[in-house]
Amino acid sequence: MPENSPTTARTVAVAPHARPDLGREGVGVVKISLWDAATPDRQLAVLAAIGAAWRSRDWPAVGLLSYTVHLGDDGRTLLHYSQWTDEEAYERFFTEYRDERNAEIDAAVPGIARLGLHSYDLYRGGLADPADARVPGAVVAVEAEFDGPDRERAEAWVDGVLAALASDPAIRRDAPVPDRPHFGGISGWFHLTADGGRVFNYAEWESAEAHAAALAAPGEGIGSETEEWRKVHAFPGVRSGRVLRFTPGLSLRPAG
Repeated sequence: MPENSPTTARTVAVAPHARPDLGREGVGVVKISLWDAATPDRQLAVLAAIGAAWRSRDWPAVGLLSYTVHLGDDGRTLLHYSQWTDEEAYERFFTEYRDERNAEIDAAVPGIARLGLHSYDLYRGGLADPADARVPGAVVAVEAEFDGPDRERAEAWVDGVLAALASDPAIRRDAPVPDRPHFGGISGWFHLTADGGRVFNYAEWESAEAHAAALAAPGEGIGSETEEWRKVHAFPGVRSGRVLRFTPGLSLRPAG
């Protein structure tokens, strides 16, 4: 179907601060992927090409709620985060609208490596402080992969992480902000694959420096030496994990 189809009736709006509405209602599926542009200059060129390809077209009215792209602090990767009403909405976009946009982006920056796409639903998450009005200067992606599918196990792991955060004396919510070494964290949003084989935490931070300072604090990663955190680190079945940091880039949504 060509891009001038009557189903593309809405124009594109740019979300303030490149920040999607992570807790919005009506999201049935979240698609997350990485692209590798190889160099810092190409990384910026890819982001510009994505913006141009999407802003020059009306928003595809197929159930796509938002599309966000962030720049990896490694100078080469781009994180793609999109919200959909359901899997059928994504499949329709893939069939009818994806190729023309990607062709324009690839023409502008040839040789982009697309490193896989995963489907998630939002399990738990939110702002550390509901009254927090800070604007994120960094987005930290924490990925965990298990040794097999088990949704209940993945949920139990996330529940354990949140319990450890809630009981951590270093990040107690009733402590004055200057007394908390990890006060740079703004929000965390835990996503799970349907089979529970993967977990993706989209965490907003005040700055990359605040996140680096939290990692440098005593303990294994972010977290004090508490019994709750020891349970998280010793949780059975976690096969691999990684932490990637990004700078907010571009977030698009339908206008109106």
